[in-house]
Amino acid sequence: MRKKHLTGIVLLSSLCMVMHSCSIIRGLRADGQSGPHIYSFEHHAHDTITNGTQAFQFPYAEKQAVWIDTLHFFNQAPRYHNITLQKALAGKTDTQGILIIQNDSIVYEKCFGDISTDRLATIFSISKSITSLLCGIAVDDGFIKSVDDAVTDYLPELKKKDPMWQKLTIRHLLNMQSGLDFDDTYSLRIKHLKRLNAMAKLNYGHNLRKQIRQQKFRCAPGTEYRYESMTSQILGVVIERATGKRYADYLSEKVWRPLQMESPATINIDSHKHDLAHAFGGISTTMKDLAKLGRLYLNRGMWNGKRIVSEDWIRQSTEYDNDNHGYHFCWYNTSSIGAEKPLYPGFYAHGIRGQVLYVNPHNQLIMVRIGKHDNTYASIPYLFEQLSDSFSGELPRIGEKSK
Repeated sequence: MRKKHLTGIVLLSSLCMVMHSCSIIRGLRADGQSGPHIYSFEHHAHDTITNGTQAFQFPYAEKQAVWIDTLHFFNQAPRYHNITLQKALAGKTDTQGILIIQNDSIVYEKCFGDISTDRLATIFSISKSITSLLCGIAVDDGFIKSVDDAVTDYLPELKKKDPMWQKLTIRHLLNMQSGLDFDDTYSLRIKHLKRLNAMAKLNYGHNLRKQIRQQKFRCAPGTEYRYESMTSQILGVVIERATGKRYADYLSEKVWRPLQMESPATINIDSHKHDLAHAFGGISTTMKDLAKLGRLYLNRGMWNGKRIVSEDWIRQSTEYDNDNHGYHFCWYNTSSIGAEKPLYPGFYAHGIRGQVLYVNPHNQLIMVRIGKHDNTYASIPYLFEQLSDSFSGELPRIGEKSK
Protein backbone atom coordinates (compact mmCIF):
# COMPACT_ATOMS: atom_id res chain seq x y z
CA MET A 1 0.00 0.00 0.00
CA ARG A 2 2.82 2.36 0.92
CA LYS A 3 4.56 1.74 -2.40
CA LYS A 4 1.35 2.41 -4.31
CA HIS A 5 0.78 5.55 -2.26
CA LEU A 6 4.27 6.86 -3.04
CA THR A 7 3.81 6.01 -6.72
CA GLY A 8 0.60 8.02 -6.71
CA ILE A 9 2.36 11.01 -5.16
CA VAL A 10 5.12 10.80 -7.76
CA LEU A 11 2.62 10.67 -10.60
CA LEU A 12 0.62 13.54 -9.11
CA SER A 13 3.79 15.61 -8.70
CA SER A 14 4.78 14.86 -12.28
CA LEU A 15 1.34 15.86 -13.50
CA CYS A 16 1.47 19.15 -11.56
CA MET A 17 4.89 19.98 -13.00
CA VAL A 18 3.75 19.17 -16.51
CA MET A 19 0.60 21.28 -16.08
CA HIS A 20 2.80 24.26 -15.23
CA SER A 21 5.02 23.57 -18.26
CA CYS A 22 3.18 25.23 -21.11
CA SER A 23 5.64 24.10 -23.76
CA ILE A 24 5.30 20.44 -22.75
CA ILE A 25 1.51 20.73 -22.89
CA ARG A 26 1.74 22.43 -26.27
CA GLY A 27 3.98 19.63 -27.53
CA LEU A 28 1.69 16.89 -26.22
CA ARG A 29 -1.28 18.51 -27.93
CA ALA A 30 0.60 18.94 -31.20
CA ASP A 31 2.46 15.65 -31.50
CA GLY A 32 1.48 13.38 -28.59
CA GLN A 33 3.77 11.57 -26.17
CA SER A 34 6.08 10.36 -28.93
CA GLY A 35 7.05 13.89 -29.86
CA PRO A 36 7.60 15.32 -33.35
CA HIS A 37 7.71 12.94 -36.30
CA ILE A 38 8.83 13.32 -39.90
CA TYR A 39 5.44 14.67 -41.03
CA SER A 40 4.75 16.95 -38.03
CA PHE A 41 5.74 20.02 -40.05
CA GLU A 42 2.43 19.75 -41.90
CA HIS A 43 0.61 21.17 -38.87
CA HIS A 44 3.32 23.50 -37.54
CA ALA A 45 4.09 27.08 -38.51
CA HIS A 46 6.81 27.08 -41.16
CA ASP A 47 8.49 29.12 -43.89
CA THR A 48 9.00 27.97 -47.46
CA ILE A 49 12.47 27.44 -48.90
CA THR A 50 11.89 28.10 -52.58
CA ASN A 51 13.57 26.31 -55.46
CA GLY A 52 14.31 27.58 -58.95
CA THR A 53 12.78 26.96 -62.35
CA GLN A 54 15.39 24.39 -63.41
CA ALA A 55 15.74 21.06 -61.65
CA PHE A 56 18.68 18.67 -61.54
CA GLN A 57 17.60 15.02 -61.52
CA PHE A 58 19.69 11.99 -60.69
CA PRO A 59 19.22 9.42 -63.47
CA TYR A 60 18.61 5.78 -62.62
CA ALA A 61 21.60 3.57 -63.33
CA GLU A 62 21.00 0.97 -66.02
CA LYS A 63 22.30 -1.67 -63.65
CA GLN A 64 20.71 -1.48 -60.21
CA ALA A 65 22.59 -2.72 -57.12
CA VAL A 66 20.19 -5.58 -56.42
CA TRP A 67 23.05 -7.47 -54.75
CA ILE A 68 22.58 -5.23 -51.72
CA ASP A 69 19.56 -7.29 -50.67
CA THR A 70 21.71 -10.42 -50.32
CA LEU A 71 24.42 -8.83 -48.14
CA HIS A 72 24.69 -9.73 -44.47
CA PHE A 73 25.74 -7.14 -41.91
CA PHE A 74 27.64 -7.57 -38.69
CA ASN A 75 27.75 -5.49 -35.54
CA GLN A 76 28.80 -6.03 -31.95
CA ALA A 77 25.22 -5.34 -30.96
CA PRO A 78 23.00 -8.43 -31.37
CA ARG A 79 20.45 -6.50 -33.42
CA TYR A 80 22.69 -6.35 -36.48
CA HIS A 81 24.50 -9.66 -36.26
CA ASN A 82 24.55 -11.55 -39.55
CA ILE A 83 21.32 -10.21 -41.04
CA THR A 84 20.31 -8.52 -44.28
CA LEU A 85 19.96 -4.78 -44.77
CA GLN A 86 16.17 -4.85 -44.92
CA LYS A 87 15.95 -6.93 -41.74
CA ALA A 88 18.42 -4.64 -40.02
CA LEU A 89 16.26 -1.64 -40.90
CA ALA A 90 12.89 -3.28 -40.25
CA GLY A 91 10.86 -3.59 -37.08
CA LYS A 92 11.35 -0.91 -34.45
CA THR A 93 13.43 1.34 -36.71
CA ASP A 94 10.41 1.81 -39.04
CA THR A 95 12.51 2.85 -42.02
CA GLN A 96 10.51 4.79 -44.60
CA GLY A 97 13.04 5.08 -47.38
CA ILE A 98 16.57 4.27 -48.54
CA LEU A 99 18.22 6.01 -51.47
CA ILE A 100 21.73 5.18 -52.71
CA ILE A 101 23.51 7.13 -55.43
CA GLN A 102 26.85 6.21 -56.97
CA ASN A 103 28.64 8.16 -59.67
CA ASP A 104 25.67 10.54 -59.94
CA SER A 105 23.17 7.77 -60.67
CA ILE A 106 20.55 6.13 -58.48
CA VAL A 107 21.59 2.52 -57.96
CA TYR A 108 19.24 1.55 -55.13
CA GLU A 109 15.88 2.90 -54.02
CA LYS A 110 13.43 1.41 -51.53
CA CYS A 111 10.37 3.12 -50.08
CA PHE A 112 8.11 1.76 -47.36
CA GLY A 113 5.05 3.06 -45.57
CA ASP A 114 3.86 6.52 -46.54
CA ILE A 115 6.99 8.01 -48.07
CA SER A 116 8.25 8.39 -51.62
CA THR A 117 11.56 9.86 -52.73
CA ASP A 118 9.67 13.05 -53.67
CA ARG A 119 7.69 13.54 -50.43
CA LEU A 120 8.80 16.10 -47.86
CA ALA A 121 9.92 14.70 -44.51
CA THR A 122 11.57 16.42 -41.56
CA ILE A 123 15.28 15.65 -41.35
CA PHE A 124 15.63 16.95 -37.77
CA SER A 125 19.28 17.55 -36.82
CA ILE A 126 20.56 17.14 -40.36
CA SER A 127 19.27 20.72 -40.40
CA LYS A 128 22.26 21.59 -38.19
CA SER A 129 24.58 20.46 -40.99
CA ILE A 130 22.70 22.70 -43.42
CA THR A 131 22.96 25.60 -40.97
CA SER A 132 26.71 24.96 -40.93
CA LEU A 133 26.76 25.12 -44.73
CA LEU A 134 24.96 28.47 -44.61
CA CYS A 135 27.52 29.70 -42.09
CA GLY A 136 30.34 28.74 -44.46
CA ILE A 137 28.64 30.59 -47.30
CA ALA A 138 28.16 33.64 -45.07
CA VAL A 139 31.91 33.57 -44.34
CA ASP A 140 32.67 33.33 -48.07
CA ASP A 141 30.28 36.23 -48.73
CA GLY A 142 32.03 38.37 -46.11
CA PHE A 143 28.98 38.70 -43.88
CA ILE A 144 30.84 36.79 -41.16
CA LYS A 145 34.45 37.91 -40.87
CA SER A 146 35.75 34.81 -39.09
CA VAL A 147 34.43 31.76 -37.26
CA ASP A 148 36.59 32.93 -34.38
CA ASP A 149 34.48 36.08 -34.00
CA ALA A 150 32.59 36.39 -30.74
CA VAL A 151 28.88 35.73 -30.98
CA THR A 152 28.32 39.14 -29.37
CA ASP A 153 29.85 40.79 -32.45
CA TYR A 154 26.58 39.83 -34.15
CA LEU A 155 24.25 39.66 -31.13
CA PRO A 156 25.50 42.60 -29.02
CA GLU A 157 22.40 42.52 -26.81
CA LEU A 158 23.80 39.39 -25.15
CA LYS A 159 26.78 41.31 -23.70
CA LYS A 160 24.56 42.55 -20.87
CA LYS A 161 23.43 39.05 -19.88
CA ASP A 162 26.61 37.19 -18.89
CA PRO A 163 30.35 37.82 -19.49
CA MET A 164 30.56 34.27 -20.90
CA TRP A 165 28.68 35.40 -24.01
CA GLN A 166 31.68 37.49 -25.05
CA LYS A 167 33.89 34.38 -24.84
CA LEU A 168 31.55 32.34 -27.02
CA THR A 169 32.69 32.17 -30.66
CA ILE A 170 31.04 30.95 -33.83
CA ARG A 171 33.57 28.11 -33.91
CA HIS A 172 32.31 26.99 -30.50
CA LEU A 173 28.77 26.89 -31.92
CA LEU A 174 29.87 24.87 -34.95
CA ASN A 175 31.72 22.32 -32.82
CA MET A 176 29.20 21.98 -29.95
CA GLN A 177 31.55 23.54 -27.42
CA SER A 178 29.30 26.39 -26.29
CA GLY A 179 29.28 25.60 -22.57
CA LEU A 180 25.56 26.37 -22.41
CA ASP A 181 23.49 24.75 -19.68
CA PHE A 182 21.05 23.02 -22.03
CA ASP A 183 20.19 19.37 -22.68
CA ASP A 184 18.45 17.59 -25.53
CA THR A 185 16.34 15.51 -23.16
CA TYR A 186 13.05 13.77 -23.90
CA SER A 187 12.68 12.08 -20.51
CA LEU A 188 9.44 12.47 -18.53
CA ARG A 189 11.12 11.62 -15.22
CA ILE A 190 10.54 14.24 -12.53
CA LYS A 191 14.22 15.19 -12.21
CA HIS A 192 14.35 15.89 -15.96
CA LEU A 193 11.11 17.86 -16.34
CA LYS A 194 12.75 21.29 -16.08
CA ARG A 195 15.16 20.44 -18.87
CA LEU A 196 12.43 18.71 -20.85
CA ASN A 197 10.40 21.90 -20.68
CA ALA A 198 13.37 23.86 -22.05
CA MET A 199 13.67 21.39 -24.94
CA ALA A 200 9.91 21.53 -25.52
CA LYS A 201 10.10 25.32 -25.56
CA LEU A 202 12.79 25.11 -28.23
CA ASN A 203 10.50 22.93 -30.36
CA TYR A 204 7.13 24.48 -29.54
CA GLY A 205 7.82 27.89 -27.97
CA HIS A 206 6.58 31.04 -29.69
CA ASN A 207 9.56 33.33 -28.95
CA LEU A 208 12.97 31.68 -29.33
CA ARG A 209 14.89 34.96 -29.16
CA LYS A 210 13.59 35.42 -25.64
CA GLN A 211 14.60 31.85 -24.74
CA ILE A 212 18.12 32.49 -26.06
CA ARG A 213 18.48 35.61 -23.91
CA GLN A 214 17.57 33.53 -20.84
CA GLN A 215 20.28 30.90 -21.36
CA LYS A 216 22.88 30.22 -18.66
CA PHE A 217 26.33 28.66 -18.92
CA ARG A 218 27.44 25.50 -17.14
CA CYS A 219 31.11 25.96 -18.11
CA ALA A 220 33.35 28.25 -20.14
CA PRO A 221 32.93 28.05 -23.93
CA GLY A 222 35.50 25.80 -25.60
CA THR A 223 36.01 23.73 -22.46
CA GLU A 224 34.35 20.54 -23.67
CA TYR A 225 32.20 18.98 -26.38
CA ARG A 226 28.56 18.50 -25.47
CA TYR A 227 25.91 17.99 -28.12
CA GLU A 228 22.74 20.07 -27.67
CA SER A 229 20.39 21.90 -30.02
CA MET A 230 20.31 25.40 -28.52
CA THR A 231 23.86 25.93 -29.78
CA SER A 232 22.81 25.46 -33.42
CA GLN A 233 19.74 27.61 -32.90
CA ILE A 234 21.97 30.48 -31.81
CA LEU A 235 24.13 29.89 -34.90
CA GLY A 236 21.03 30.32 -37.05
CA VAL A 237 20.29 33.68 -35.39
CA VAL A 238 23.90 34.79 -35.95
CA ILE A 239 23.57 33.97 -39.65
CA GLU A 240 20.31 35.90 -39.97
CA ARG A 241 21.76 38.92 -38.13
CA ALA A 242 25.03 38.86 -40.11
CA THR A 243 23.38 38.54 -43.53
CA GLY A 244 20.33 40.68 -42.79
CA LYS A 245 18.23 37.96 -44.42
CA ARG A 246 15.69 35.47 -43.17
CA TYR A 247 17.06 31.95 -42.87
CA ALA A 248 14.66 30.54 -45.50
CA ASP A 249 15.47 33.32 -47.97
CA TYR A 250 19.25 32.97 -47.62
CA LEU A 251 19.00 29.18 -47.93
CA SER A 252 16.83 29.55 -51.03
CA GLU A 253 19.21 32.04 -52.63
CA LYS A 254 22.48 30.30 -51.82
CA VAL A 255 21.59 26.59 -51.83
CA TRP A 256 18.13 25.55 -52.96
CA ARG A 257 18.12 27.44 -56.25
CA PRO A 258 21.81 26.97 -57.17
CA LEU A 259 21.60 23.21 -56.43
CA GLN A 260 18.56 22.99 -58.70
CA MET A 261 16.39 21.31 -56.08
CA GLU A 262 13.35 19.54 -57.49
CA SER A 263 10.98 20.63 -54.71
CA PRO A 264 10.51 23.57 -52.38
CA ALA A 265 11.39 22.70 -48.80
CA THR A 266 10.10 24.06 -45.50
CA ILE A 267 11.61 25.10 -42.19
CA ASN A 268 9.64 25.32 -38.97
CA ILE A 269 9.47 28.71 -37.24
CA ASP A 270 8.67 29.63 -33.65
CA SER A 271 5.60 31.67 -34.64
CA HIS A 272 4.31 33.86 -37.45
CA LYS A 273 4.73 36.84 -35.13
CA HIS A 274 8.42 36.31 -34.35
CA ASP A 275 9.31 34.29 -37.48
CA LEU A 276 12.54 32.72 -36.23
CA ALA A 277 13.61 29.61 -38.11
CA HIS A 278 14.33 26.34 -36.30
CA ALA A 279 17.95 26.23 -37.45
CA PHE A 280 18.61 23.31 -35.09
CA GLY A 281 16.25 20.79 -36.63
CA GLY A 282 13.29 22.16 -38.55
CA ILE A 283 13.99 21.53 -42.23
CA SER A 284 11.73 19.23 -44.23
CA THR A 285 12.83 18.14 -47.69
CA THR A 286 12.76 15.17 -50.05
CA MET A 287 15.20 12.28 -50.12
CA LYS A 288 16.38 13.23 -53.61
CA ASP A 289 17.02 16.86 -52.71
CA LEU A 290 18.77 15.85 -49.50
CA ALA A 291 21.06 13.67 -51.63
CA LYS A 292 22.02 16.79 -53.62
CA LEU A 293 23.48 18.29 -50.46
CA GLY A 294 25.56 15.13 -50.22
CA ARG A 295 26.63 15.65 -53.84
CA LEU A 296 27.77 19.19 -53.01
CA TYR A 297 29.98 17.89 -50.19
CA LEU A 298 31.18 14.97 -52.30
CA ASN A 299 32.38 17.50 -54.88
CA ARG A 300 34.13 19.67 -52.27
CA GLY A 301 31.72 22.57 -52.47
CA MET A 302 31.31 22.67 -56.25
CA TRP A 303 28.04 22.24 -58.13
CA ASN A 304 28.29 21.64 -61.89
CA GLY A 305 31.34 23.88 -62.20
CA LYS A 306 30.09 26.61 -59.82
CA ARG A 307 31.61 27.22 -56.40
CA ILE A 308 28.88 27.18 -53.70
CA VAL A 309 31.06 27.07 -50.59
CA SER A 310 34.81 27.03 -50.11
CA GLU A 311 36.70 23.76 -50.33
CA ASP A 312 38.35 24.57 -47.02
CA TRP A 313 34.93 24.68 -45.34
CA ILE A 314 34.17 21.19 -46.66
CA ARG A 315 37.55 19.96 -45.45
CA GLN A 316 37.07 21.34 -41.95
CA SER A 317 33.61 19.79 -41.80
CA THR A 318 34.42 16.30 -43.01
CA GLU A 319 38.08 15.49 -42.39
CA TYR A 320 38.63 12.10 -40.72
CA ASP A 321 39.70 12.94 -37.19
CA ASN A 322 38.47 11.65 -33.83
CA ASP A 323 39.14 14.95 -32.12
CA ASN A 324 35.93 16.45 -30.68
CA HIS A 325 34.27 13.00 -30.86
CA GLY A 326 34.47 13.10 -34.66
CA TYR A 327 32.11 16.10 -34.79
CA HIS A 328 33.27 19.11 -36.78
CA PHE A 329 31.22 22.01 -38.08
CA CYS A 330 27.98 20.05 -37.48
CA TRP A 331 29.10 16.96 -39.43
CA TYR A 332 30.33 13.59 -38.14
CA ASN A 333 33.19 11.62 -39.58
CA THR A 334 33.07 7.87 -39.06
CA SER A 335 35.90 7.82 -36.53
CA SER A 336 33.15 7.88 -33.90
CA ILE A 337 31.43 4.63 -34.91
CA GLY A 338 34.15 2.02 -35.54
CA ALA A 339 36.84 0.35 -33.48
CA GLU A 340 39.38 0.93 -36.24
CA LYS A 341 39.65 3.16 -39.26
CA PRO A 342 37.62 1.84 -42.23
CA LEU A 343 39.30 1.15 -45.54
CA TYR A 344 37.61 4.17 -47.09
CA PRO A 345 36.03 6.34 -44.39
CA GLY A 346 33.00 8.48 -45.02
CA PHE A 347 31.20 11.26 -43.19
CA TYR A 348 27.58 11.88 -42.36
CA ALA A 349 24.87 14.15 -41.01
CA HIS A 350 22.48 12.67 -38.47
CA GLY A 351 19.05 13.49 -37.05
CA ILE A 352 16.85 11.93 -34.38
CA ARG A 353 14.79 8.92 -35.41
CA GLY A 354 17.69 7.87 -37.60
CA GLN A 355 17.65 10.40 -40.43
CA VAL A 356 21.02 10.00 -42.15
CA LEU A 357 22.86 11.60 -45.04
CA TYR A 358 26.06 9.61 -45.60
CA VAL A 359 28.81 10.46 -48.11
CA ASN A 360 31.83 8.39 -49.13
CA PRO A 361 34.14 10.25 -51.53
CA HIS A 362 36.37 7.28 -52.40
CA ASN A 363 33.46 5.19 -53.63
CA GLN A 364 31.52 8.19 -55.01
CA LEU A 365 28.58 7.24 -52.82
CA ILE A 366 25.68 9.18 -51.34
CA MET A 367 23.25 7.34 -49.07
CA VAL A 368 20.05 8.66 -47.52
CA ARG A 369 17.85 7.02 -44.91
CA ILE A 370 14.56 8.50 -43.68
CA GLY A 371 12.61 6.80 -40.91
CA LYS A 372 10.12 7.19 -38.10
CA HIS A 373 12.23 5.50 -35.43
CA ASP A 374 15.75 4.32 -34.69
CA ASN A 375 16.53 3.30 -31.13
CA THR A 376 20.27 2.86 -31.66
CA TYR A 377 22.07 6.15 -32.29
CA ALA A 378 24.97 5.07 -34.51
CA SER A 379 23.47 2.00 -36.17
CA ILE A 380 22.45 3.48 -39.54
CA PRO A 381 25.79 5.22 -40.24
CA TYR A 382 27.55 2.03 -39.16
CA LEU A 383 25.52 0.01 -41.67
CA PHE A 384 26.18 2.54 -44.40
CA GLU A 385 29.92 2.40 -43.71
CA GLN A 386 29.86 -1.38 -44.10
CA LEU A 387 27.77 -1.08 -47.25
CA SER A 388 30.21 1.45 -48.67
CA ASP A 389 33.08 -1.02 -48.18
CA SER A 390 31.06 -3.56 -50.12
CA PHE A 391 30.80 -1.13 -53.04
CA SER A 392 34.59 -0.92 -53.10
CA GLY A 393 34.78 -4.61 -53.97
CA GLU A 394 37.11 -5.31 -51.03
CA LEU A 395 36.49 -7.15 -47.80
CA PRO A 396 35.35 -4.59 -45.22
CA ARG A 397 37.34 -4.26 -42.01
CA ILE A 398 34.35 -3.26 -39.90
CA GLY A 399 31.91 -5.81 -41.28
CA GLU A 400 31.70 -8.84 -43.49
CA LYS A 401 30.02 -9.59 -46.77
CA SER A 402 28.04 -12.79 -47.12
CA LYS A 403 29.49 -15.49 -49.32
